[in-house]
Order: sequence, then structure tokens, then C-alpha cells
Amino acid sequence: MIRARKLTVDEVSATAAWIASIQLPNGMIPWFPGGHADPWNHTEAAMALVGAGRRAEAELAFRWLAGSQLPDGAWCRYYLADGVEDPRRDPNVGAYVATGVWWHFLCTGDSGFLEEMWPVVEAAVGFVLRLQQPGGEVLWSMDPDGHLGRYALLTSTSSIHHSLRCAVSIASRLGVERPEWELAADLALDAIVRRPDGFATKQRWAMDWYYPVLSGALRGPAGRERIEARWGEFVMDGLGVRCVADQPWVTTAETAECALALDALGMWAEAAELLDWTRHLRVGDGSYWTGCVHPECIRYPGGERTTYSAAAVLLADHAIYSGPGSAGLFRGTWRTSVEVAETGEVAEVGEVAEVGEVAEVGEA
Repeated sequence: MIRARKLTVDEVSATAAWIASIQLPNGMIPWFPGGHADPWNHTEAAMALVGAGRRAEAELAFRWLAGSQLPDGAWCRYYLADGVEDPRRDPNVGAYVATGVWWHFLCTGDSGFLEEMWPVVEAAVGFVLRLQQPGGEVLWSMDPDGHLGRYALLTSTSSIHHSLRCAVSIASRLGVERPEWELAADLALDAIVRRPDGFATKQRWAMDWYYPVLSGALRGPAGRERIEARWGEFVMDGLGVRCVADQPWVTTAETAECALALDALGMWAEAAELLDWTRHLRVGDGSYWTGCVHPECIRYPGGERTTYSAAAVLLADHAIYSGPGSAGLFRGTWRTSVEVAETGEVAEVGEVAEVGEVAEVGEA
């Protein structure tokens, strides 16, 4: 039997407080103190804050996104406290705002916030669609002068596919029809499933392995087959997921995200066990090391604890153990936590009702 431990209330609170402590007064959430921020990981951190009940800090983070969005609907790749570090545009980091905004709604049921963020989401999706190719793949970048990147990335297009689905859900909730967004999501799905050779080769990276599953592009037997095919390459038993297949570097974020992918496939026991392995990367203040190199578990990069790593754990913990409601963001079963609470529904099979309880999740 696998004994997986949900984060306790105090552990969730400590991790969310640590993320909030790194946030700048303007709302930007850098990777670590003095470090840079990118809009994707910034949004991930904001999502974690929402899920942990820190709405004020989360909404300040979303408003930073609104204030820093460029006229073309994009964002720059990296920001520092005093300005832009890398001015290139990355459609994936911009598209993710739709995922973040929809997650906020699933957690809170706040339609007013959806309305406030709608212009931001609409502009972001408009930029993404301009970089989508006829085959459905989305070019990974655009220079400030408009020069487009030469190739598309599977991880990026997979994440964009999920974000487009979230954007369609936002539009539908607000009574707006966006059939071109649905078509764009379908085209991205077709590229991921039917034309994987249309993407640059990044097969040594774990994200290229599990993101087609995490994004909802691959479900059921096809998703399980993809995960099982390279499980032995990427997973170090009892430790977590390697960032790249050819190095013994286990990272917190990849481990938590892969757990989300397993949960999306209905592999609850495996997801809970995998997420539990991140505990050896947890620090007493609630933060998480970015990763460590085994067998010595040398912290790498040296001394680096990152907000996106902590955020990934909080999101995975929420999704795996929360049952109906906001956890459906990654399972594709979307109703708000408020709606679920109003129905009085009980948790799904496998949910741990009491925070901190040890879950018996079946055979390994």
C-alpha cells in the first residue's frame, strides 16, 4: 500500500506565505529574491496563492499582468524589478493568463474578476492566434521587431492548447462566442496528436514527455501509453522526475507537474505517491529547492529555492486531493468550488477529507 501525505493546513499556509513574501509591491512575483520573473511562472504563483486563500496577493499579481501587457496582447519573456530583461515575446507565457484567470474563477466563483480580466485574456489570445501556423502548432517566439521564431515546441503548444480551452470557457461564462478560439484549440490538438514531427526535437526534456497529457491533448489509453513508455527514463524511484532524461537532476516543478498529469489520467494513486516524493525538497519555511542532483542530493542550482517550484506543489496538492470543483482544471471537469459546495457533493474516490490525513491509495 502507498501512504501519501496531503499537505497540512499549516504547510499550505507556510508555502503560500513564502511565495507572497517574494512578491514585489507592484505585484510581480520573481523566481526568487532579486531574480527575474516570467509571465507563465508568475501566473502559476498567483494560481497557488488563490488556491491557498490569499486572494489579495493573487489579484495584485494578476493586475501586474494587466498593467505590463503590451499593446499587441503579448508580454516580454523576462522582467526584472526595474524593467524588462528579455524583450522577446513568448505566446505560451502570455496564453497562460487564461488558465490563471479561469482557475481564479473555479476557486472563487467571482464573475466580476472574470469581467475585469476579460480584455487581458482577449488580447493575449489574439496574439497567440497570430503565431499559430496552418498545421496548428504555435511558433515559440517573436522578436520585438516582429521577426518570428523558426520553430514550434511541443511543450509550448500543449500548454497553449490547455490555455485556449480555458479562454473558451471564460468567454462562454461571460456569454461571448469565440468560435475561432475553439478552432485554434482543435488545430493545436491535431498538431500535438497527429503531427508530433512538426515540433523541434526536445525529447530529453521531461516536459515534452508529460505536457501533452497534462494539457488534455492525450487522455485515456493514449495518455497512459505515453507516460508508461518513458517512465523509467524520467522517474527516479522515491525521489521524483528528472528535468532531463540523461542527468540525475530531480526537480520539484517537474515532479509536481507530472503528478498533475497522472491525476488527469485518473491515476490517483500514482499521482499522490509521486507528489509525496517532493517532500525531500521542502524547506522548513515552506519553500522548495528547485532541484537536487542524486545520489548525493546536491542542491542545484546551488541554493536556489523558487516560487514556481512551490507553486507547482500547491497546485498539484490541491488538484489531487480536492475532488470536485477547481481540481477539474486539469481533469477537464470544470465546475467552480462554490458550485460544488452549494450542491453538498462528497469528495471523489481517493480524496482525503481531513487535511494532513495519511491516505491509503492502493497497490503501487
